[in-house]
Amino acid sequence: MTQKDPDTYSIIGAAMKVHSELGCGFLEAVYQDALEIELTKRKIPFQREQKIPVYYCGQELKTYYVADFVCYDSIIVELKALTELSGKEKSQILNYLKATKKTKALLINFGKESLEYNRYVNFFQ
Repeated sequence: MTQKDPDTYSIIGAAMKVHSELGCGFLEAVYQDALEIELTKRKIPFQREQKIPVYYCGQELKTYYVADFVCYDSIIVELKALTELSGKEKSQILNYLKATKKTKALLINFGKESLEYNRYVNFFQ
């Protein structure tokens, strides 16, 4: 089987390593710190807590989003530590994609016994 997207697979692999070491039950910030270490060890390029501006009629608004990570300058990575994901988290990721005009995002949830992740692709730029 060939990997169609090695970049997202490498990020998911790093998250799996973090989850296997820490398990579930920590705060999101703990997983964010641990994932930063793992991304660095794996030489995955990233920016942490990147500001995502939002525009209205071409004018930047005062309100903005903050993505947990942007990896490879193209993949938004949002972390959660919840027992159950809701539609709110999916909406958040879709808004990030829309605001940045990036095409890929990962929603990674460390809050369950098994790591939970979802890939999102934005075809409408």
